[in-house]
Amino acid sequence: MKKPFQILIATCLSFFVLCPVSAQTTFADANALYAEGEYAQAAEAYRALIAEYPAESNRETLALLQYNLGNACFKQGELAQSILAYERALRLKPNYKDAKYNLEFAQSKIIDNISDTQAFFLSNWAKAFRNLLAENTWLWFSVGLFVLFLAGAMVFLLGHETWLRKTAFYIGWLALLFSIWSGANATSLHRRDAARAEAVITQGIVNAKSSPDRSGTDLFTVHEGTKVEIRETLGTWCNIRVGNNEGWMPLNNLERI
Repeated sequence: MKKPFQILIATCLSFFVLCPVSAQTTFADANALYAEGEYAQAAEAYRALIAEYPAESNRETLALLQYNLGNACFKQGELAQSILAYERALRLKPNYKDAKYNLEFAQSKIIDNISDTQAFFLSNWAKAFRNLLAENTWLWFSVGLFVLFLAGAMVFLLGHETWLRKTAFYIGWLALLFSIWSGANATSLHRRDAARAEAVITQGIVNAKSSPDRSGTDLFTVHEGTKVEIRETLGTWCNIRVGNNEGWMPLNNLERI
């Protein structure tokens, strides 16, 4: 007869072995539904899988699930939900080329094409460059470059050869500058993801108001799939910015990325 401790160990091992198999089977089933053209059921299966994963458990797997969900939603004509899923996939895996391509294709289908003429082009370029990598990647770059700076400082202080000390000096300062830049990118991404200020309009047509109530004046109109920035919230209303326009709308008209 097995001892209680041995039974406990065996139970734990069977749990860890069986869980991945179950997850893979569910994922295979979702893919099979998609292949059969059952897009609504496939989307629900992908959503169920996404809900089972902790936020930071496996970013690659979550990105793939969000990407597949976006494809299933797009096949159903759910433009906003597909854009939302592709955006979330790129948050998890910034270099996901397929998700980026599909997002751009889906965005080409939306009615609104609002550009932000107030934004300086260097600011847009800096954000685009920041979004190329994930927060953790930028953080590791920052740490590694800072270590390189410390090594350069040591060589500069303790080295005997003039050329070596000069080389260490320049490399050290460059490493420090890029370390600060990488750290700033990691911090910026962390703040963006914590605030969750970016959202996608999920209703067909929404009128942005001059005040957070139904009696406010209509300022401009946005359509399903448009990406907006939430500036502030007040009860069930939020102030949004899209392009150079700002206005109020109910929170249930959009979903945060």
